[in-house]
Amino acid sequence: MFDTMTFTKAGAAVCAALLIFLFASWGADALYMSEAEGHGDEAEEHSQGYVIANLEESSEDGGEEAVEVSFEEVFAEADAGAGERVYNKCKSCHKLDGTNGTGPHLDGVVGREVAAVGDFSYSDAMASVEGSWTPEELNAFLENPRSDINGTKMTFSGLNDIEDRANVIAYLEANPG
Repeated sequence: MFDTMTFTKAGAAVCAALLIFLFASWGADALYMSEAEGHGDEAEEHSQGYVIANLEESSEDGGEEAVEVSFEEVFAEADAGAGERVYNKCKSCHKLDGTNGTGPHLDGVVGREVAAVGDFSYSDAMASVEGSWTPEELNAFLENPRSDINGTKMTFSGLNDIEDRANVIAYLEANPG
């Protein structure tokens, strides 16, 4: 029942299992360096992981305060070419060829009265807004459309980056239709 071949097979299985665990250990060490070796000076402290910045740090804690830049300053430096790339987010609903899509066409939108495209059915909230689409008004609307005009049918969540908003407004202003 227990001959030499059985013992040889059992020994080989144990050796193979140990080799598999050894190779797995070497692979894990190579992927996830757990030692400080190879990272420069031995006396230097090394930390692993990512640093997550605390957004509420004050200047007393050594943190830098965010510099608030006005929209007018950013808009003065806006790049219509970069705005064309940002406009790709708008293309699914808006057109620049004078025809309406899901949303009204944006030909000449900068300076145009709000809800002024005659053949488009605006929401009651949008139709009740007085004034025109100045760059500042467009900036506020594009940052968060639903909070700027409560009840709008526009489902877009907005553009968080002020430079993206300034660039797309510059692009719309450069393409009056």
